Amino acid sequence: MVPALELSQLGRADYLATYAAMREFTLARSDATPDALWVCEHAPVYTQGLAGKADHVLAPGDIPVVQTDRGGQVTYHGPGQVVAYPLLDLRRAGYYVKEYVYRIEESVIRALGHFGVTGHRVSGAPGIYVRLDDPFSHAALSGPAHPADPFRGLGKIAALGIKVSRHCTYHGLALNVDMDLEPFDRINPCGYSGLKTVDLSTIGVQTTWNEAAQVLGQKLSAFLQP
Repeated sequence: MVPALELSQLGRADYLATYAAMREFTLARSDATPDALWVCEHAPVYTQGLAGKADHVLAPGDIPVVQTDRGGQVTYHGPGQVVAYPLLDLRRAGYYVKEYVYRIEESVIRALGHFGVTGHRVSGAPGIYVRLDDPFSHAALSGPAHPADPFRGLGKIAALGIKVSRHCTYHGLALNVDMDLEPFDRINPCGYSGLKTVDLSTIGVQTTWNEAAQVLGQKLSAFLQP
């Protein structure tokens, strides 16, 4: 019997070293390798997905831009953000990529719920969003009120970018807790011009990185199980 997902709190971790370790773990794993969940925080860095367009990086300044092999466009990692990397064998888990993405997003929604915040999905735009006018409202989104701008009235609080190789996942998600949000203004976050990015602090939730990391880790551990 394969052990349950192994949770590792890495603390502040260098992005390039963590990226290399994820790839090495995935290449070296066998059918018997336990799944893992790495939770960490990175120094300021922009990461670009495989389909990422250079013109979405507006003014990186002194923040490095790293090309990666994940899906999606450019995003930012920095202090005050909880980054989680699930390293799963989806074939063994018994579900496919679409459900994997759903389970990650559901984990974030449940983690936000722990703090009284209602998270929302936006069709065709992976990640989790909150209402800017009332992030604690339980009302569901009724579909885009402004088809030309599906993000109007919303702020992105969690980003998602994954890679699946030989049925095994790496890369993952980032939940904004208490950050300097200015670096997001230097990019088109996830490829969307003008998309507002928020964190728990700016919407009125006071918590620590450690508490948010613990809550998110617990939700992911529960919802990613077979």
